[in-house]
Amino acid sequence: MKPRLNPYQAAPDTIKALRALEAQVQTSGLEQSLIEPVRTRASQINGCAFCINMHTQDARKQGETEQRLYLLNAWRESPLYTDRERAALAWTEAVTLISETHAPNDVYDEVRARFSEAETVNLTMLIATINAWNRIAISFRSVHPVKEGRGRLRDREASPSFETLASQAPQDEVRILHRL
Repeated sequence: MKPRLNPYQAAPDTIKALRALEAQVQTSGLEQSLIEPVRTRASQINGCAFCINMHTQDARKQGETEQRLYLLNAWRESPLYTDRERAALAWTEAVTLISETHAPNDVYDEVRARFSEAETVNLTMLIATINAWNRIAISFRSVHPVKEGRGRLRDREASPSFETLASQAPQDEVRILHRL
């Protein structure tokens, strides 16, 4: 798979605006231990390998366990998640799949039982933002970094990763996607 274009170079002001929203959400008061699982779950639903790779790595750096990461797509069947996390993950699924779910009242009610009004808005903006990043990464075929060794196709032609493309962006836009 080869990247289609570098959005940092093609529309730097637009990407800068999305990054500003991302920065606001990151500092909105939602606990860091909730942010990465929400980003990862939305990315799983959307099938964004680039973002799944990024956010599982970020979650590990913040102390998330392998077991919780492996079970994230089956969170309903696992006792490892708190009621607050469950409400956030259910809301993540409902908002990510909005055309199918229409954000049902029972899911909203559960979120509101666990989150204040401001937290509910911030959580929804977190979900909206990761969905935007997923759509950018998937649409432009961003490629996650690939380490040598198991799982790497030996005969495939190496294509530049989004990191490589982003490194060619203007200096103030070098950060990869929405990593802060």
